This record gives sequence, structure tokens and C-alpha cells, in this order.
Amino acid sequence: MTEHAPQPCDLLIEAGWVVPVVPHGVILPDHAVAVSGSRIVAVLPRAQARARFAPAQTVARPQAALIPGLVNAHTHNPMTLLRGVADDLPLMTWLREHIWPVEGALVGPEFVADGVTLAIAEMLRGGTTCANENYFFPDVQAAVYSKHGFRARVGLPVIDFPTAWAASDDEYFARAIEVHDTWRDDPLVAMAFAPHAPYSVSDANFERVRMLADQLDLPVHLHTHETAQEIEDSLKQYGLRPLARLDRLGLVNDRLIAVHMTQLTDAEIRLCAERGVSVVHCPESNLKLASGFCPACALLKAGVNLAIGTDGCASNNDLDMFGETRTAALLGKAVAHDAAGFSAFEALHAATLGGARALGFEHLIGSIEPGKQADLVCVDLAPLETQPLHHIVSQLVYAAGRHQVSDVWIAGQPKLRQRELVDMDTEALLAKVGHWQARIAQVRAH
Repeated sequence: MTEHAPQPCDLLIEAGWVVPVVPHGVILPDHAVAVSGSRIVAVLPRAQARARFAPAQTVARPQAALIPGLVNAHTHNPMTLLRGVADDLPLMTWLREHIWPVEGALVGPEFVADGVTLAIAEMLRGGTTCANENYFFPDVQAAVYSKHGFRARVGLPVIDFPTAWAASDDEYFARAIEVHDTWRDDPLVAMAFAPHAPYSVSDANFERVRMLADQLDLPVHLHTHETAQEIEDSLKQYGLRPLARLDRLGLVNDRLIAVHMTQLTDAEIRLCAERGVSVVHCPESNLKLASGFCPACALLKAGVNLAIGTDGCASNNDLDMFGETRTAALLGKAVAHDAAGFSAFEALHAATLGGARALGFEHLIGSIEPGKQADLVCVDLAPLETQPLHHIVSQLVYAAGRHQVSDVWIAGQPKLRQRELVDMDTEALLAKVGHWQARIAQVRAH
């Protein structure tokens, strides 16, 4: 009987626990994940992995949980540079009197590049490996995400007024198609249409979005049903609630990534379930702007795919998916008056595979399965804040903090190693951030 020679692989990650997300509710103690190139090739007990594989590198983390990279399903990452600029204000005052004037004065390619770079550094240190991006200059965003090997779905903006990105409706669409065509075959960066919101996009532009999204097979990433005021204004202007108007325009389908959704009737929840709409829950931004509460438990019970997003740093004020997921779970229970609702496993699913599904990336990421991309995160559970370890996923959702993320890989490439960012110059980045801090202060002083 001949012994099989060990199979070569690039990386073997040995963890105290692997939380694969699929199958649901499973925790695999003392397991390893083998990676070749950008892909996961096996998930198996550590002893078997050592016998079967001859890895080029082994990373042993016996006191860590290995989870899929977190998916931040709604971000405005260039706005990290506006963190803390105008806090404790209602949404429209915040936007019209503070955020839009600063953006009008400063937003351009350099602002976007530096803001996204800061966001990537923050997300990696917090275990986030994929973002669903929604801002101006998507060409610059895509280039920065690609440069740093970070996975993203970048929004192609559409809004009914001129900005630094585009001066007219036709220019928004022409530039969107140009950016899409440039990045259509990239392994890490993909596009979505990002019409801003029902109150800032006309029927005609929504119809163009729908037609192009169908032709190009792209998702539509949209703020909707964010506030009660939005519903009232839509009823006055169109005689319809925003979701009904979007449905009339053919947009309520499995391409729709509906963000916020704090104002929902039971019938609207059923419609989302029937049509395959994904809902992105951004609880901390909604709490901070007093926008309302997304009925997360009701959406889950109806079978709606639920994802989690931080929103932008100007309205949250961080990109902490551990904090956001905990808030989502706790708020979900309170809104539903159901302590058993939105369990730790459901919350982790929403932060990983739910986000991947919303972005159309579920075949690539969101769970630790052979064949998927090796977007992986080690969370150190040894600190006293997460001891004792009665239940690993409860500790991840209700007790762990982003500072416990030790290692991050995207497509098999190391991005964070023992809390240190790989291939990012943090001193140079902080110098650029300081420059923007001074410029923003100058604009606001005038």
C-alpha cells in the first residue's frame, strides 16, 4: 500500500474554531482551511490537514475563530474624511447645510482617493474584506480598491443635479457606462448603479437605470424608505409610497439593494420577499440621524435577504462591522419585542453571506467553502473580554471588538498580519488625512 504524497498548497490556516457560515449554525473546533492561489481548497480537522497538505506557509491561531471576511453592504467610503464634521443633526439639515457645501467645495479625485485609502485601512483592521460603495468618482474608487487588493462593488452615481462628477443626466449615464466598461473583467472590483434616492432621482432617470441594469446585469444600490418625511413627500409628489413608485418603474426585483428601509408595511415586506429584494440594515446611522428602525426580524421571518452596512463615516462615525452587527442584532430584538429574534448566527450570516448575496457575490465570498475565494478573518478570542468561551458565535457577535481581528486575507493575499497592515504606509496616509482636516476646517470657517 503506497502513501499519498502531501498535496501542495499556498497557505494553511489552523484555527481554534472555524465558523463557516454554511452550513448554518455550525462551529468547527480545531479545524484548518487550505488555500491555493485565491481559492479555498479544503476545510478539515487540523490533524487531517497536516497529513494531507504540504503548505508553503502555515498560520497557526489556536485561540482564534476563523470567519468569512465581513461584507459592509452600504458605505460612502470617501466620507471617512468627513468623520465628525457635523454631528447630532437631522438628516436633511445635516446634508443640505453641512455635508453638501463641504463636498461642493472639495470633492474631486484626490479627496476620493485619500478617503477610500483611509477607509480600506480602517476596514481591514476591523475584519471587513468587501464593501458596497456609493459615492462620486467611481473610476478613482475602483482604481484605489484594485491597487490595495480590496474587494468592492462600486456604485455608478445618478442624481438629478450637477456635481463635480457630472453636469447633466446624459453625462452621469455616459460616464457610468465608461467606468463599467473599464472594470468589467476585474477579479476584485465590480460595478452597480447607484441612483441616490427616490427623492433625488426622476422617473425618467430611474427608467434609464432599470434598462441599463438589465442590459449590463448590474445591481441597483439605492437609499430608500429611509425616513418618514421621505414617505410623506413621495405621497404628495407622486401619490405613491417610494417602493410602489419603484415597482411601477420596474425596479423592485432581485437586482435591488434597498438601503435603510426603516418605514415598511407588512405588504411591502411581503413584496420584497416575493421579488428577491435585498435589504441593507444600517442601524447606527439610522439611530444617530433619528431616521427610524428597520424591521429586521420581520424581514428575516418573511424570507428577505438581510445584509448589514455601516453607512458613511460622516453619519455613523466608523466602519466597524463588529459594532454594527451587534447593534443590528440588539435593535432587531427590541423592535420585534422578541429576545429570540435575530440570533447571533443570523447576525453573523447577515454580516457575511447576506451581504455577499445582496452584492451578487455569494458564489465568491460570504462563507468558508471549498471553491470560494479565500477572503478570511482571524478573530483572537484569548483576551479576557471574550472569556470564558461558552459559545463562539455569541462571543463574536455580542462581546468581541474589531481590535481583536489579528489577520485578514483577501483572495488568499495577506492584508493584515498580527494587527499590522501589509503593504500600506500608515504614516503617509495620516499625513494626507491631516491635510484634508485643515482644508475642511478652512471651508467651514468661510
